[in-house]
Amino acid sequence: MKDKRGKSNRVYITLGASNHTDQIREKDDYYATTPKAAELLLDIEEFSPSIWECACGEGHLSKVFESFGYNVKSTDLIDRGYGETNIDFLTVNDTWDGDIITNPPYKYGQQFVEKALDIINNGNKVAMFLKLQFMEGKNRKKLFINNPPKTIYVSSSRLMCAKNGEFERMIDNGGSAIAYGWYVWEKGYSGNTQVKWIN
Repeated sequence: MKDKRGKSNRVYITLGASNHTDQIREKDDYYATTPKAAELLLDIEEFSPSIWECACGEGHLSKVFESFGYNVKSTDLIDRGYGETNIDFLTVNDTWDGDIITNPPYKYGQQFVEKALDIINNGNKVAMFLKLQFMEGKNRKKLFINNPPKTIYVSSSRLMCAKNGEFERMIDNGGSAIAYGWYVWEKGYSGNTQVKWIN
């Protein structure tokens, strides 16, 4: 497949650029996160006793949080057989007395961050599993300036987000070609962002 400049789109597809992958990406942007990502996060960050996983999919992250002893609220817009469904996180109005941790649909990543920060109390945390590309962009620059993450944990080894949760198929096809990290906000924090490496 060629673009109008005659260059291959393969690099854009690999990077998951939405304007090049409309016919390839899962229609509801469902890419399940390997449970290892949650385990790595919980090894290095402390959270409040109550966690809301607001894009829980099939529960890959929620189950890890529960195994670590957290009280977990699991919701999703789409029914994938886990948690409370038909819940559009971006339209909720109630405040949440706890932390919010998820891998949001990437095309709504910024909206998920902003909504999460809006509905939690000062001192609570928001942790989002996102591509490292999320650090780019003029709109997101404003987000980072106005609400700097306290820490960004870069995964030095690739962690998998599998389309439709098909991890074995992804492994058979060579694993992940995309770099991810955990972006952790603490509401009210106004210092510099620390970048650390995990995995």
